[in-house]
Amino acid sequence: MEIKIICHRCKQKFSASTTTEIIICPQCRTVIPNRTPRKQSPPSGGDYGSSIPSLIGNLLKKLCHALKPATAPGLSSFVYPKSCGLDNVGALGNKRAVLCGVSYKKWKYKLKGTINDVFNMRDLLIRYYEYRDENMLILTEEQPDARLIPTKANIESSLKWLVKDCRSGDSLVFYYSGHGLRQPDFEGDEIDGFDETICPVDFLKEGMIVDNDIYATIVQPLTEGVRLHAIVDACHSGTILDLEHYYDNNEQQWKDNKPPSGARKQTSGGKAYCISACEDDQVAADTT
Repeated sequence: MEIKIICHRCKQKFSASTTTEIIICPQCRTVIPNRTPRKQSPPSGGDYGSSIPSLIGNLLKKLCHALKPATAPGLSSFVYPKSCGLDNVGALGNKRAVLCGVSYKKWKYKLKGTINDVFNMRDLLIRYYEYRDENMLILTEEQPDARLIPTKANIESSLKWLVKDCRSGDSLVFYYSGHGLRQPDFEGDEIDGFDETICPVDFLKEGMIVDNDIYATIVQPLTEGVRLHAIVDACHSGTILDLEHYYDNNEQQWKDNKPPSGARKQTSGGKAYCISACEDDQVAADTT
């Protein structure tokens, strides 16, 4: 049996089998989850590697219990939030997300697949964790609204929106797929002497977003009962949230990451988790 599909990116119309798990648009090669209703319940801690990058998929399984998976609702077509959600915080539910994918398509260091990563993560959150489109901000270079282009200013505004007025019971997600770099630490709060950064699409002009600022924006404000999960698929992203402890997967133990300067790097009572693509001194290609 076949169904009619309209690609959310290029609007190409085509047919696909209802038994196909993942559909690829023949025009723009976008990966589209099959939205045909199914009777079976979603897997508990199953392998998400077919719908999101295998590295992040495997890491997600280790912490997925903290997001409390539920029976999958039907997937709806993506609708951009009114006013991008930035002016409508009062209407938000207790689950919200900022998903950012930067392809740098106008530059020689462009990346392939980052925008697909974002929409795959969106579908994962909707299908298994009951997040809703109207409570997500999706930033890519292909967005029609200028406020959703992943510039430095827009990413910073979106992160402020993510945690604004957070309260007990809120579950927040920040997903980033793009370039990450390092720069010398001038504040004495990094054990290795380097700040980790993410690179907005305009970072050559406006600069990078450093881990100190990410911590101050989305970690420090977390109040009691609020949980943040950050998934950062970028180079040099091991301590991108500046959390005071990190898990060494090789030695299988937690390690201290408190700033040598004595600066406080804690939440305001909430919990923050970060899953990163690699360690601070690695590029993503170093990992398997």
